Amino acid sequence: MTALSIRSKGINAMRRPRIQRERGRAATALTLSLALSAGLVAFAQAPASAEDGDVEYVADPTAYVDPMIGTGNGGESVGEVNNFPGVAAPFGMMQLSPDTPNAPGGYHYDANTIKGFSLNHASVGCPAFGDIPILPVTGAIASGQVPNADRLSNRTVGFSHDDEHAELGSYSLGLANGVDVDLTATTRTGLLEFEFPADQLASIVVKSGSSIGGSRANTHVEVVGDSEVAGYSTTGGFCAVNDNEYTVYFDIVFDRPFQSHGTYVDRVNTADALSADGPNSGAYLGFDVAEDQTVTAKVSMSYVSIDGARRNMAAEIPGWDLAPVAADTREQWRQLLSKVAVGGGEDEHLTQFYTALYHSFLHPNTFNDVDGQYIGFDDVVRTLEPGQTQYANFSDWDIYRSLVQLQALLLPDETAQMGESLLRDAQQQGGWWPRWPLANDTTSQMNGDNSVPVYVNYAVWGADTSKMDLAAALEIMEKGATQSAPVGWGWYERRGVEDYVELGYQPNNADSAGDHGLQGASQTLEWAIDDYTIAQLAGLLGDDETREEYLQRSQNWQNIFNPTTGYLSPRDDFGAFPAGPGYVPPTGNNFGQSGYAEGNAAQYNWLVPQNLKGLIDSMGGAEPTIERLDAFFEQINAGPNVPFMWAGNEINFGVPWVYNALGQPWKTQEQVRRIQTELFANGPGGAPGNDDLGAQSSWYVWASLGLYPITPGETDLGVHAPLFEHAKLSLGNGNTIRINAEGAGVDAAYVTDLRLDGQEYEHTALPQSFAVQGGTLDFTLSNEPDETWAASPEAASPSYTEYQRPAIGLTDPTGPVTVTAGDSLDLEIGAAGTGLGETPVTWKAVAPDGVTVTPSSGSLTVPSIGQVRDDVVVDVSESVESGSHPVSFEFETADGQKLPGGTVVLAVLAADGNAIMCSVLSTEVTGTSLTWKDEGDGKTVPAERGGFIGRTTTGTSNYMYFQVDDLYAAPGNGARAATVNVTYFDQGTGSWNLHYDSAGTTGNPNYKDSPRWTNTNTNTWKTATFVLPDAEFSNGENGNSDFRLNIGIGQQVIGRVSVTVNGPGVTAMHLCDALPQAPEIATGPADAVVLAGGDAEFGAAVSSDLATRLAWQSKAPGSDEWVAVDGQTGPTLALAGVGTSVDGTQYRVVASNLAGQATSDPATLRVYGPVSAAVGAGEIAEFGTIDFTGAGFLPGEDVTATLEPGGFALGTATADASGAVSGSATLADDVVAGRTR
Repeated sequence: MTALSIRSKGINAMRRPRIQRERGRAATALTLSLALSAGLVAFAQAPASAEDGDVEYVADPTAYVDPMIGTGNGGESVGEVNNFPGVAAPFGMMQLSPDTPNAPGGYHYDANTIKGFSLNHASVGCPAFGDIPILPVTGAIASGQVPNADRLSNRTVGFSHDDEHAELGSYSLGLANGVDVDLTATTRTGLLEFEFPADQLASIVVKSGSSIGGSRANTHVEVVGDSEVAGYSTTGGFCAVNDNEYTVYFDIVFDRPFQSHGTYVDRVNTADALSADGPNSGAYLGFDVAEDQTVTAKVSMSYVSIDGARRNMAAEIPGWDLAPVAADTREQWRQLLSKVAVGGGEDEHLTQFYTALYHSFLHPNTFNDVDGQYIGFDDVVRTLEPGQTQYANFSDWDIYRSLVQLQALLLPDETAQMGESLLRDAQQQGGWWPRWPLANDTTSQMNGDNSVPVYVNYAVWGADTSKMDLAAALEIMEKGATQSAPVGWGWYERRGVEDYVELGYQPNNADSAGDHGLQGASQTLEWAIDDYTIAQLAGLLGDDETREEYLQRSQNWQNIFNPTTGYLSPRDDFGAFPAGPGYVPPTGNNFGQSGYAEGNAAQYNWLVPQNLKGLIDSMGGAEPTIERLDAFFEQINAGPNVPFMWAGNEINFGVPWVYNALGQPWKTQEQVRRIQTELFANGPGGAPGNDDLGAQSSWYVWASLGLYPITPGETDLGVHAPLFEHAKLSLGNGNTIRINAEGAGVDAAYVTDLRLDGQEYEHTALPQSFAVQGGTLDFTLSNEPDETWAASPEAASPSYTEYQRPAIGLTDPTGPVTVTAGDSLDLEIGAAGTGLGETPVTWKAVAPDGVTVTPSSGSLTVPSIGQVRDDVVVDVSESVESGSHPVSFEFETADGQKLPGGTVVLAVLAADGNAIMCSVLSTEVTGTSLTWKDEGDGKTVPAERGGFIGRTTTGTSNYMYFQVDDLYAAPGNGARAATVNVTYFDQGTGSWNLHYDSAGTTGNPNYKDSPRWTNTNTNTWKTATFVLPDAEFSNGENGNSDFRLNIGIGQQVIGRVSVTVNGPGVTAMHLCDALPQAPEIATGPADAVVLAGGDAEFGAAVSSDLATRLAWQSKAPGSDEWVAVDGQTGPTLALAGVGTSVDGTQYRVVASNLAGQATSDPATLRVYGPVSAAVGAGEIAEFGTIDFTGAGFLPGEDVTATLEPGGFALGTATADASGAVSGSATLADDVVAGRTR
C-alpha cells in the first residue's frame, strides 16, 4: 500500500522550499494554543474508532493540499478557475495572496508579473476584492509627476514559478527584483516578510486605491508615526453593477521604522506627504537594508474601522515570527480536513481530493471583528452576541447545489451562523432575502432566489437549528416569494414575482432580464426549486398550510414544459412558447439561449431535481429520455451555446445522476468518473471552470466519495462508485459515515453490489436518515458496467410528485405563427401524460375578436405516458389588424383541476413589409420586442426633464444599448433598411449619434457610426430620426445588442426608442407606432348631479404607451378661463362637500406625454339643495285644499309632494328656474285630522 504520509508530487514538488531566515532580533514565541485565541477557530478532530480496524487513512491531509491547483484555466468556456495560491485560515476574513494583472480573482498562473500582495480574494467570475495590494520594489522612487508607465499604482514586478511555493499556512515567492517574500495569515491578520538585496534601495508600496474592482473616491491612506500606515478603500461594482459597494479598513505596522515615506495620487508622487485620497492613491515607505535586509510587515483588516483592524491585529498576532503563525493556521486546516479521512488512493488523486476539500472551506468569510462588531446591510455597526459569527460572501446560485450540504454535515455550529448571517442581512435590508451577497451588500447576480435553498440546506443537512430562527427566516422567504419591490440600490429579490404567482411561470420579459439576456425559463425553474425548499422549511416548523402551498408551486416546472418540443421553454407575455424547436443555437455574441441564464434549453432541460420522474414521464418515458441524455453527454464541458453537458457550470452539476432515476445507474457511474478524470487535474487548470467560492471543488469531493446530494431541501444522497478504497466522514453531530470499496480507483468505476450497515441495498439513493445518522457503506466495484444492479424502477432515486398535474396541454405549432388577415390555419391541440395514469381532459379555445376556432372545445383521454392530439382550424378575419393576436387553449381534468395550457400567437403581417418595435424608458422600462440592455458601459438611471421621466447614462457609461428581437429581424440576412426614432429632451447644443451592427463592417464589435444629431436647446421633448441603410442587427455589440445610443455620460435624457426595419429576414408586424403618439381620451368625464354638501366624482380613462401626466381643470359658470384643480392628477377627480356656489361648474382632464396632449370634453357639475318643503298653516276642513311649496331643486326637475306620516300623495310639480316648486291638493276623507306636514 502506498505510504500515505508522503507528499504528493504536484505542482510544487520541484520548487525550492522557503527557509525561515534567522534575524538578529527577538521574536515573540507562539504555540499551537493560538488556535484558541480571539478570532481563530479550533475544529475538533474525531478520534480513531475500533470500527476502522486495519484501515489506513491519510495521517496528515494538509500534506496533500496544493493551493496552486485551480490558479489557471480549466476550459475553453469560462475556464478561469480563479483560485488564489496565498494563505487563509478556514472561512477567514483575510486571504493574503499575490495579484497578477487582469485576473478577476486576483491571480492567474499564466502571468509573470505581480501587482502586489493583497488582503482578500475569492474564486469569483467578475473582478472583486484584491484590496490593499502591498508591493516591495527596489530602486529610487521619483517625486513629482511621473510618466504614465511609472505610476506606482500600476507598478508590477516580474517573477518565475520556479521561485514560488504554496502550502497551507505559508506562501513564498522570489521576485525578479531580488526580493524574497514570505506570507502567512490568521483569520483577520497577516505577516509579510520581505528580504531585500543589500545593494538596492528598498521600498514598500501600499496601493490602497488599487482594488481589483476599482477603488472609489472614498479611499484614504495615512502615514502614522515612523512605522505604521493605515487607511481604507471603498470599492464594489461587482459584475458591472455600479451600486453595490463596501469599505475595507486596514492597519499595517512594520517591525522597524521606515527611513523615508511619501504618498501618491495617479501620476503624482509627493515625498514626505502623510496622506492621500481617491482612486489610484497610496503610500510608499523606504527602508535602510544595508545592515539588515529583512523587513516584516504585520497587516490586519476590518470592515468596521481602522481601530477594529488594530484590535484584530493585537488579538491575533501579537508577535513577529512567521513560523508559529503558519504552523497554527496549518493545524486549523489539519483538524478541519481530517473530518473527511480517506485512504487507499493514488497520491495525485489524494492531492486533488484534499485540495478540493480545502477550497470547499474557504468561503463564506468571517465578517466581524474580534470584538463582535460588523457593518450591517443597512450600514449600521452592530455587535454580535457572544458565540456568534457574521459571515459574508455567499455565491448562492453556485453553492446551494452541493457545497452547503457538505459544510453543514461537518460543521453544525459554523453553518448555523452562516444561515443566521443571511437572515440578519435580510432583516437589515427591510425584510428581503439577499441575492449573491458580497460583503455587506447584495450584488443581485445570477437568477433565482437561491439564498433561500442555501439557508434551508444548512438547516436540513446538519446545522444546529437550535441556534437558528427558522420561523423568522420563513416569514421573510414568504414575503419575497409573493411580492416584488426595489431594495436598496434598486435590485429585486424576485422581480416580477406577482406574474409568477398568478401564472405559475415567469414570463420571458424585461422582469426576467439578467446579465446575458432574458431568462424566463431558468428563472421559473430556479424559483420552483426555491419554493420546494421553502416547503421543507415550513415542514420543519409544522406549518402544513405553507408547506402545501409551496409544494404546489414547486411543480411550476410543468407550466414551462412544452410537449410539442419536449423542452422546458420560456413563455412570453401572451403565454406562448417560442416558435420552432426547443433548442435553437444562439446567434452573434449571445452567451446562451434566450430564456436561459448562462446556458440553453438542452442544458436546462434536466433542472427539476425535485421531480425527475415527472419530468421523465412528461418527456415520453425512460426510453426516449435515455436517448436524449446519451446524446447530451457527447460532450461534457461544452459551454453555453451548444446542446451538450457543461460540467463547468452549476446548472449541470447534478445531470450525471439523472441516469439513476432512469434505471441505468452504470451510466451515472461512468459519467461521474469521466468528468473526474478528464476535467479535473493536479495542475493550475485543475477544474472545468470557475470554482465559484468552492462550488466546483465540492462537486469533486462528493464525486470522490461515491455520494452526491441530489435534491435541494432533502437529505437525499445519490450513489455511484467511490474513488478511494476507504473514507470516513466525522459528522458534526457525532455520528460517522464510513465508506469501503476494496479495489477502488480510476478504472473501477462501476458498482456491482452495495451493502448498508451489512444489509444488501440495491437502490441508487440512500435513505434520508443516512446523512444525519451515519452508517457504513460497503461497495463492490468493477472495471466493467453491471447493467443489472439497481436497474429496476423500484431502485430509482426519489422524486417528489405531490401536486404534480396528470397532463400538460399542447399546441402544434407553438409560439408565433405568421398569417395574413383572411387566412386560415390548421392546428393540432392535445395533451401529454405525466405518468400519473390515464386522464380524461376537456379543453376550450379562447380567441380574440376577428378570430374563430373550429371546433372551439372538446375532450381528450390522455394516456399516462405519451400524447393525444386533435385537429382544429383557426380562421382570421380580413378585419384583423397587423400585430400579435393570442389564441389560448385551456385544459382541465374532469374534476376541474386546471392544467398547463398552450397559446398560439397569430402574427398578422403588415402590408407595408415593415417590422416596428419600440422601447419606452422611464422609471420602469417597457417595450415591444425592442429590449433595452442595462449593463456594462450602458448603465442608466431615471431622470426628470420637462415634467416627464426618461433615462440617462450614469457612472462611467457613455451608451444605451438595445437589442432587436430576432423573431422580427433575424440575424444573418445581410443589409436591411432601418429607421430609428429616438425621443429625447432637447437641452443644450451638443451632438450625438448611433453605433449599429452594419453589414458593411467586420470585427467585434462591428460598430458603424450613424450621422450625428445636434440639439437645439428648446428644452422640450423632441424626436430624432436616424436612417440606417445597411443595418444587419446581428447581435454583434456588447451584451448581444444590435445598436447603441452614443450619448456621453449624463448628457442626454431618452424617453422612447423605436425601430422600423424592412428587408430579408424581417417579419413585418406593427407592434407599436414608429413615432410617439399623444395620449387619447378613451373615456371622458360624465355630467354629475349631487346634493349640496355631498361628494362629487369625475373619472376618465386615457390610452397611451408612454408615461402620461393627467391634470384636471375647472371653469366657473359665465367664465371663459380654465384653471387647474390643485392636487388632482389621477384618473379620478374627487370633490368633497360641494356647495351650491359651484353649481354649473365644468370640469375636464388634460392628458400629456412626451409626444403631446389630449383634452377631454367638459362635464358639468349640478348642485341642488339644501332642499326645503312647507304646507299652508291653519285649520283645513275635510275635502279642503292644502298648499305646499319647496325649494333647492334643480330647474326643470319633477318633484312629488307627500303628506307624512301616512304617505298621502299631495301631487307633483316642476321646479322653476330658481329651483322652487309650489302646488295644492284636496284632502281626502281618510286623512286623519291634526297630522299635517
